This record gives sequence, structure tokens and C-alpha cells, in this order.
Amino acid sequence: MSQYARLSFLPVLLSLLTCCTPAPENQVMELRGATMGTFYSIQVTDLPPAIEPTRLRDRIEAELELVKALMSTYRDDSELSGFNRNRATDWFAVSPALAGLVQEALRTSEVSDGAFDVTVGPLVNLWGFGPDGGSDTPPADAEIARAKARVGYRKLSVRSDPPALRKSEPTLYLDLSAIAKGYGVDRLAELLDATGVTDYLIEIGGELRGRGYNGQGLPWRIAVERPDPEGRTVHRILALRDGAIATSGDYRNFFEQDGKRYSHTIDPKTGRPVTHRLASVTVLAPRTARADALATAFLVLGPQAGFNLAESLRIPALFIVRTSEGYSELQTSAFVD
Repeated sequence: MSQYARLSFLPVLLSLLTCCTPAPENQVMELRGATMGTFYSIQVTDLPPAIEPTRLRDRIEAELELVKALMSTYRDDSELSGFNRNRATDWFAVSPALAGLVQEALRTSEVSDGAFDVTVGPLVNLWGFGPDGGSDTPPADAEIARAKARVGYRKLSVRSDPPALRKSEPTLYLDLSAIAKGYGVDRLAELLDATGVTDYLIEIGGELRGRGYNGQGLPWRIAVERPDPEGRTVHRILALRDGAIATSGDYRNFFEQDGKRYSHTIDPKTGRPVTHRLASVTVLAPRTARADALATAFLVLGPQAGFNLAESLRIPALFIVRTSEGYSELQTSAFVD
């Protein structure tokens, strides 16, 4: 995304814990594939006999292709790319799905006072964290000022009837990658629910949504990764049932120069990488898109402002903060292990 884009295409922060073999009476079927620059995994406990696995996979793949056709910035023919190319400032017709997701993004922008901002792409690209990479050299102040002039969620409007987007800045550029994976997970959950599947775990690039139970008849077990750039180890195990979980972190994508570390997490207000000690945030929510966006907002805000906002919104969230002695945890009162 990104603030956000590169983070959203890494299989970051959360992994499935699959250490046990399911009992014979609770068989687990798993489907895997590539999507959105990362991978998806779907585990289903006791697939109903009437559902043919190959047909289910085809429907899943079709749903993911639809998401990419709506909001991929890597496809010139996507709806989102069409809007980004458009230089007019009048209403631009889009699908109800794209308008709905932008509306969700703007709600998170409002509640976080712009910490989450899907227009931040020019700054992300300027700092070398966009799709084209960079030189690992901090940009000049004048370059940052020029990019900031193109950024701002208040320069974006959305309506639902008829569905359309509008920009007040002709060069406004939207990147939904910090919420699109979560949205894709939600679309797949709706598909499985409509198909009659009652026990499943869906993951796209580290964003998850689960329902029911795993093969052992227990809630799905999710491993939150320790925010260590040198390795991949489990920090904590969480139970997930009938909900979603998303994590944002700054420890997989950064560069260093002259002993200073520059995170890919860009604060839209300053136009620069954040400098606080918050390493990662894990958020639980009913829908993955919401968890995805809020985790990013809290990460941008940092360990104090982010935590205070999560607490005021009564959001279950786990904050992992760097200290001189390692890592410390903060969890909101709504967070129940």
C-alpha cells in the first residue's frame, strides 16, 4: 500500500499453523494459488459432498480475477487504472464494488485523520517503495513537496448511485493494495458461505478470515510473526473463529543510509517514512478489508496515537513495539487472546 504498496504484496506477518494431522472424520482440503502478486490459501474442513473441488477452485479463481480486473494498478485495463489515467475532474463511472471499497477506504481515512490514505502512491514511489523500486536514496525536500501536492484523501470523492469516483486533483493516483487483499479475502468468504461451506480459513498474502473449526474441531490457530527482519519466527499464537485478522509491519521493506533506517511506511502528512518504534500491529475485525485498513492506519500513527485510536474505537488490536531490550506488547482492552 504501498504506504503501503510493497507491504501488501509480501506474504508478511501472519502464517497458518499446521502442525497437526486432522482426524480422519474431519478431513481438511486445501486449495492454493497465485494472486495479486502473492499467494492465496484456502483450507476447508469436511467439504460438503455436493461440492466438487475442481469446480470450487474454478469459482475461486474467477472471483480473484474479478477483483484484479476492478482494482489492480498492474493491469492497464482495470477499472482503477482507467480512473488513475483520467485527468478530468468530473464524475468517473465505476462498478458498485469499486465504489464500495473506495468508500470503505475513505471511512478509514476519516477516522484516522488521514493516516490511512489510498492516494499516497506518489510518495511511496518517490521513496523507492513502489512497483518500480528506487535508488535507496532519500529524495530532496522539493521532490517531497511536489509529491505531497498530489496526495490527499480529501481530493477524492465517491458516490454510490450511480457508482462513480471523482478527483479534484487531475493527477490523483489511487493504490488500493493496502485494502484490496482483505477485500479479496472477504469476496472468497462470501463465495464459500453461499456455496454452503461452514468451516474454512482463507488467506491472501497474510490477511485471513476464518469461520467454524479446523480439522481437530478447534478454532483456527494463527501464528503472528515476530517482527524480526533477520528471520521468521512465531511471536504469538491466536485463535480465530468467525472473523478476520490482518497485520501491518515495517520490518520487511526498508533501506538504510548513513546509519539511518527508512521504513516503507510513509506518513501522508509529513511525506516521509515514520520514525517511531512501532514494529507491527495485528487487528481483528468482522471483515478482512476493515482489519487490513485499520492495521495500516495504526502502524502509521505509531505506538501511542495508534493505540489510543484503536482503544477509542474498541478495536481488538495487538501492538508490538521495539525497545532497547527487544520487543514489548500493547493490547487494547477489546483484544482477547
